[in-house]
Amino acid sequence: MPLACSMFSGGKDSTYALHWAVLHGYDVCCLISIRPRAGWDSMLLHYPGIELTRLQARALRLPLLEYELSTREEADLARVFRDVRRHGCRILVAGALLSDYQRLRFAAAAEEAGLEIMAPLWRKNQEEYMRSLVREGFKILVQSVQAYGLPPSLVGRVLDEDTVEEIIKLARRYGFNPAFEGGEAETLVLDAPLFREELRVYGRVMRLGPDHYFYQIVRAELVPKPSLGGQ
Repeated sequence: MPLACSMFSGGKDSTYALHWAVLHGYDVCCLISIRPRAGWDSMLLHYPGIELTRLQARALRLPLLEYELSTREEADLARVFRDVRRHGCRILVAGALLSDYQRLRFAAAAEEAGLEIMAPLWRKNQEEYMRSLVREGFKILVQSVQAYGLPPSLVGRVLDEDTVEEIIKLARRYGFNPAFEGGEAETLVLDAPLFREELRVYGRVMRLGPDHYFYQIVRAELVPKPSLGGQ
């Protein structure tokens, strides 16, 4: 099977897409971390915890290729994908769930670079997807909320079955996306089945505006997973 690279932001969607690809036999040779230039508010990229992808890549035992995009995001994205292809990759794994804005731009840039794009989460049932994350052993921190109806108390919490059901109930009541595909919240994966170590973070909750709360991480480290005996 051709080599695959996986776009990786450290959030739940890109981590699960990687998980899916490995379980389905894809030979993932590297992760791609892409961040916007400082001061640029990107509509294309997830980036609140992007600086922690280096630790997550270590936990996954995969090399990490890091890139920065300017305000010319689409042209820069094609440049990034051409570079990835020079590393021998032929398949691009992406965690797009529902956003046509994101999927179409990734697909166009990938096609220009000669990469086949695979988005295993595309149009997946959002509520069942959130439930499956917890069932399959993903430890997911809610790093921010910025939607009416999402309580600030979620920030800094790790999702469990009860929390997911609470989010689904609120999403039905207030009309936001239960998987946060509209940017209603941002997540950071602390542990997952493919992680050889667990990410541990320390920080504080900050209020950035009306209905907008953020968990500012001040320190992060990798710790052994008990099930692996520190190996």
